[in-house]
Amino acid sequence: MRSRRLGGALRQLRLDADLGVKEAAEALECGQPKISQIENGKRGIRPLDLTTLLNLYGVEDEPYRASLRRLAKEIHKVDWWSGQGPVLRDTLRDYLTLEADSQLVRAYEPATIPGLLQTEAYMRHMFTMGLPSERVEPLVETRMRRKELLNDRHGFHLRTIIDVPALNRIAGGPDVVRGQLEYLLEADRRQNISIQVLPLDAAVPMEQYTPFTVLSLRGDPPADFVWLEHIRGGTLLEQRPDVQAYAKAWDELTAAALSPTASQRYIRDLIKEIRP
Repeated sequence: MRSRRLGGALRQLRLDADLGVKEAAEALECGQPKISQIENGKRGIRPLDLTTLLNLYGVEDEPYRASLRRLAKEIHKVDWWSGQGPVLRDTLRDYLTLEADSQLVRAYEPATIPGLLQTEAYMRHMFTMGLPSERVEPLVETRMRRKELLNDRHGFHLRTIIDVPALNRIAGGPDVVRGQLEYLLEADRRQNISIQVLPLDAAVPMEQYTPFTVLSLRGDPPADFVWLEHIRGGTLLEQRPDVQAYAKAWDELTAAALSPTASQRYIRDLIKEIRP
């Protein structure tokens, strides 16, 4: 994933400089296939070669150059999920990489509680209902490790919009439901977490009723990506028009949702309705 991000950035810089693969290959004194592999994210790039290409492309913005150099180094970083084995699909590994590299995650969920805000009891119940028993504990462990991001060690921020049906569809019995709702109230008190509830009478276009996540990655300037989750995994949207469309959808959903304070009141009222 990090190789793809770096390669995509270098490809765009080359195109912006109106240069072909041939010119880039001549600058590095290599074959054109090497440039294609770098731009397709299939191989890394040496620091000296990266500097050569940035000079060739006329990139003078030092913070941006530093950001690309940092990304090139992180390509070889070994993340904690690298040792999770085949239980994690490649698409999930890609998402974990993006999430870990993000400074801001904006998630809209119409059917379930966002993963980073799930209690262990709730996630274990969901995994048990739909997956083979041997996959449950590794996935619970993975999701619990993800939640460490919320400790705000790197300035990580989470903003979520949860549709009302998701709050009323929490399975697992009264104790699990109460625990999950109380955890949402607790999490919303943190400075780096914001939770808004989307009421049933909110006026938003129907095409926005699909779960999506906008990830703003650390860097200068920060890069935005959109992740769409589906039954077989996930799809990453990288093209600017696609990202802008979902950023606009997020703004519209934010405006239609209850304020954080009103959302807390709604969740507290739900807790009062739970029968022992």
